Amino acid sequence: MRFTSAQLKHAESLLSELLRTSFAADSVVSHYFRQHRELGHADRGFIAETVYSVLRRKRSLAARCFDDVTSRRLILANLACVQGMNRRELEGVLSESEGKWLAQAKAVRLDELPAAVRLDLPDWLYEALAAQFDAGELEALAASMNQPAPLDLRVNTLKADRDTVLARFKADGLEAAPGRYSPIGIRLGGKPSLSKHPLFIDGSIEVQDEGSQLLGFLLQPKRGEMVADFCAGAGGKTLLLGAMMRSQGRLYAFDVAEKRLAKLKPRLARSGLSNVHPVRIESEHDIKIKRLAGKLDRVLVDAPCSGLGTLRRNPDLKWKQRPESVAELTAKQASILAAASTLVKKGGRLVYATCSLLDAENAAVVAAFLAAHPEFVSLSAEDVLRKQGVEIDCGEYLRLLPHRHETDGFFAAVMERQ
Repeated sequence: MRFTSAQLKHAESLLSELLRTSFAADSVVSHYFRQHRELGHADRGFIAETVYSVLRRKRSLAARCFDDVTSRRLILANLACVQGMNRRELEGVLSESEGKWLAQAKAVRLDELPAAVRLDLPDWLYEALAAQFDAGELEALAASMNQPAPLDLRVNTLKADRDTVLARFKADGLEAAPGRYSPIGIRLGGKPSLSKHPLFIDGSIEVQDEGSQLLGFLLQPKRGEMVADFCAGAGGKTLLLGAMMRSQGRLYAFDVAEKRLAKLKPRLARSGLSNVHPVRIESEHDIKIKRLAGKLDRVLVDAPCSGLGTLRRNPDLKWKQRPESVAELTAKQASILAAASTLVKKGGRLVYATCSLLDAENAAVVAAFLAAHPEFVSLSAEDVLRKQGVEIDCGEYLRLLPHRHETDGFFAAVMERQ
């Protein structure tokens, strides 16, 4: 990885901004690049990769900085100790004192650091995960979270099939393979830009993590049914559900944020779907929800959560979340799940999902819901998936982990109204 002192300065400047802001890293990075349009593709690549690498390993890198933790030192420690650059590759940007410090930084033995520091986790998150995983598995999980996520696509079955898309990618010289679990998933090699690819423009493909695709197979919507994506966001799962319904029936995309639903519109236009009805709601208790009580065949609740299963993409989240914010989220999750359940008709299906790793947001929320709502029973996620040709050893709940399944961290529970 060759770089210039100007690129290093930009990386320092952007990292300083990221370390003091409460905004999401991806939006801060996008805003920075909009402010600096003079930066070319290679500049942006180096700057973004560098700051994300620091965010992933901020705690162990800070330990190498000793008592002088600055953005510049974090970046230099990352380049030398994580990216493996030698003194000669760095000499053009290092002062004499930095050279001496970097030699000491490289000599730090990670195995002598406290486990939470070595694994680049805040203490509270380390303790929560250590209660769920044994030491070896937690080590593997933390290591996998410090790798960049691969690029997964979903084939829009209204417009194409997977074999045709794979053949087209091969002809275009793109490295692509079928997803490990999802029958409509594709994993690309590297990070090619797809926004101008004909298959993206015509709506034949959408970017979507393979784990996220499996939520659609758990809900298993059918043609002609009434279905709701209760926390639709920008609509990735809505589009998946609509395609599984072959654009027949009625599919509600509920969300409290107009901005998020606005992002669904261009995707909806590309998708070819005509059965999707985006609806902004004030809260989970909106009158629009109450009017549909007991009328829907299937409801997906992909609940707002800590996002700690997406650390490969959003490493800043582990430094921004707190036990207090998780406690607030679990109360919200319980409220949303209870409200969404009122929509489900007898014999209908309810799926609760998060992209969190924490039991507090996952199994604990479902257990409390089932205890308070005896009219719902839990179904085996493994059985539901197997009947659709998706083989995954998961038991009652779907628990996806990056080091085991090479997806984001996901949790999902399937329930049926008796």
